Amino acid sequence: MRTLKDVKVGDSATVVKLHGTGPIKRRIMDMGITKGASVLVRKVAPLGDPMELNVRGYELSIRRADAEMIEVE
Repeated sequence: MRTLKDVKVGDSATVVKLHGTGPIKRRIMDMGITKGASVLVRKVAPLGDPMELNVRGYELSIRRADAEMIEVE
């Protein structure tokens, strides 16, 4: 299983499934990361946390722990 955490800077991926439950999953979906969404990894902080993404035409920063819950292809 490949997660968003595994995507390299400058690469794009498509969301396949969101793991997690309850408020965490809801928060990820509210940010626009839903099944079928294209995600571009723009930057990763020097220590690896957070990651800066482009999703649905806007910039978004998420924690690596949240990126592990997003399965991509």
